[in-house]
Amino acid sequence: MDRNQIIGIVLIIAVLFVWNQYFFQPELEEQKQRQHVQDSIAQLQNVAPPSEPMKSLDTIQKVQQDSSKPIVIVEEEKSVTLQNQKLSLQFSNKGARITAALIKAQFKSFGIQEGQELLEQVKLLEDSKNVFDYRFNHKGKEYQTQNLYFDVQQPDPLSLVFTAVLDDGVKFIQRYKLVEDDYTIQYSITAEGLDASIPIKLHWENYLDKIEKNWEYERYNSTVYFKEKENDPDYCSCRSDDKIESLEKRVQWISHSHQFYNSTLIANAGFSKATYETILLAETDSDLKKLVTDAEIPGSDVSGKEYAMLWFIGPNEYKKLAVFNQDLQYIIPYGWSIFGTVNRHVIRPMFVFLEDLVGAKGVIILLMTLIVKLLVFPLGYKMLHSQAKMMALKPEIEKVKAKYKDDMQKQQMETMKMYNEFGVNPLGGCFPLLLQMPIWIALYRFFPATIEFRQESFLWAADLTSYDEFLRLPFELPLFGDTMSLFAFLWMVSTLIFSYYSSKSMDFSANPAMKYMQYLMPVIFWFMFNKTAAGLTCYMFFSNILNIFQTLLGKYYLFDQNKIRAELELNKAKPKKTGGFRERLEQMMKEQQKAQQEKAKNLKK
Repeated sequence: MDRNQIIGIVLIIAVLFVWNQYFFQPELEEQKQRQHVQDSIAQLQNVAPPSEPMKSLDTIQKVQQDSSKPIVIVEEEKSVTLQNQKLSLQFSNKGARITAALIKAQFKSFGIQEGQELLEQVKLLEDSKNVFDYRFNHKGKEYQTQNLYFDVQQPDPLSLVFTAVLDDGVKFIQRYKLVEDDYTIQYSITAEGLDASIPIKLHWENYLDKIEKNWEYERYNSTVYFKEKENDPDYCSCRSDDKIESLEKRVQWISHSHQFYNSTLIANAGFSKATYETILLAETDSDLKKLVTDAEIPGSDVSGKEYAMLWFIGPNEYKKLAVFNQDLQYIIPYGWSIFGTVNRHVIRPMFVFLEDLVGAKGVIILLMTLIVKLLVFPLGYKMLHSQAKMMALKPEIEKVKAKYKDDMQKQQMETMKMYNEFGVNPLGGCFPLLLQMPIWIALYRFFPATIEFRQESFLWAADLTSYDEFLRLPFELPLFGDTMSLFAFLWMVSTLIFSYYSSKSMDFSANPAMKYMQYLMPVIFWFMFNKTAAGLTCYMFFSNILNIFQTLLGKYYLFDQNKIRAELELNKAKPKKTGGFRERLEQMMKEQQKAQQEKAKNLKK
């Protein structure tokens, strides 16, 4: 790595640091929401101590008769609804569980009815096969709350209290309080009179609906996430059946997550242990995937006192999840390792800054493309410089080819010798490309995972997180499908054009097949990208346009071939260092040629 490369990398790191420090400050709305959530968490932490007796059901009912409308249910299943500006929650008195959560915001789910596409409001937790059940043993008898009918009280328009009385007067109470103008529900359970040594076991089964147009991609980005205390968040495999256990540390939260939505249960004291499972369903099934969680709560945390929890049921919006300060934002599938880090700390701050300035998501993609190109321009300049030197050496390379046209091995050796004489690294253009790879791979995950792009249109694309359906085919092709994405097609064409211009300076004598592979690979990737998020293929197309412009700029304006040639002659006159990669490669080729000559002699004998 030379001095200019080091300077370029240092400048890029400095720019990214300044960007993150000064252009990604919390907005007022985010600060308000953070305060909202912190207030909810504070209320959970200040629940009634064990010494404070719980109010009896009769007392609660009396309060209800004075201040609200009590709903008393006996052996008959009924529904009760709570709603605010964000959510409409439907509850059943049987099991005291949420049976449907309607997202009131502009978000829509994709569906097909009688062959016609339609958009409906998003509903979570509504599958009739779902289970949310507490199981415990009391005096030798097994109880399941899903089989119990609860009395329902409504202290205020945003609260519900469910109470089930067991045979000997033991009460199992579940409390819900919907936070105003938020996706958060304060939730707690209490068992009055239950033996504190008996654990409470939660069994949660969630059949995820197909919400997105590209449900195949949605399927592989939906799973169970969880976080053990003092550990980073973890998750079950998205692409296969999987089962994970948490046995050593308390579990802070459990999230059943779609590609863009989640139902998360946060336990203030933590679950003592838990098991998580994902089960893939058949592609023909009406459901996407089955998620199962079994968690255990110590009886001492529930008996005679409230076990405080929080529900979050809503969209995977980064800021809304981050305000919990519990790493919930990691359920957004931005990628692992360095790619997730680049997305969270570089790409996303850039997107938020541009969203405040512009708003139009298609324009934001164009600006992001331009900014990324400017950030990596020092590396791009190095690559262009390497290409210019290779172009200047092309006449010399052609002479070597003509001189040793019948001896490919000798031709390669002489070419490498010439590279060494003129100080040209034939792989000089690869290093800048490798440094840019983390950004490209991160963007591959960013667009399909960012809900702000969901159902945002640009040009002919109706949804930037799904493929743009420009043309529907009367047949289906493997990998490709039965629709054609225009952005993916334009990317393929622009890649072929870029390959044509950039390959003019390349020497394919060592591997002639590479000359054809550079044109074949874009066609192969076109099939793979045809059902990729339109935001990504749009970015890739814009990026190729800038690549072509950058190549032409370097060829006709940045680098003078006469000056490049003079630079090469100057390098040729300099004394050469011994050793190094090129010399080792040349020595290896000599040994290979010698071995081939020996082999040829043996064959003649």
